[in-house]
Amino acid sequence: MASIFTRIIAGEIPSRMLWEDDLCVSFLDVRPLAPGHCLVVPRVEIDQWVDLPADVGPHLMGVAQAIGLAQRAVFDPARVGLLVAGFEVAHTHVHVIPVTSMAQFDFANADPAPDQVALDTHLGLLRAALTEAGHRAVSTR
Repeated sequence: MASIFTRIIAGEIPSRMLWEDDLCVSFLDVRPLAPGHCLVVPRVEIDQWVDLPADVGPHLMGVAQAIGLAQRAVFDPARVGLLVAGFEVAHTHVHVIPVTSMAQFDFANADPAPDQVALDTHLGLLRAALTEAGHRAVSTR
């Protein structure tokens, strides 16, 4: 059975898609730990990140860095954090989160009902920052 991320990538489940290229996608998390929280997900459905093809892992990190720079420009956080936990969905994914403290990495603090208008606004701001930085993989869907 396809993971929820595979279904999002296929367009079967709505998302706020930020980035799309041949190897990965990125979209806003539906239960964000902070405003602008994104996931970077390989198109290939592989459970653990250590099992990714050799070219995919570094590519995910490069995309995460581009998104992190956009988050820093938009949200001016103390840090942009990365988290690869792997327990939530059995499909490798990298959390890219603008944070002000370590406490924001606790999934118990995820927002179960984020403001949908705010999510749309965050998506627009991040897309604009990525476009301004010259990235061509910014999603339009």
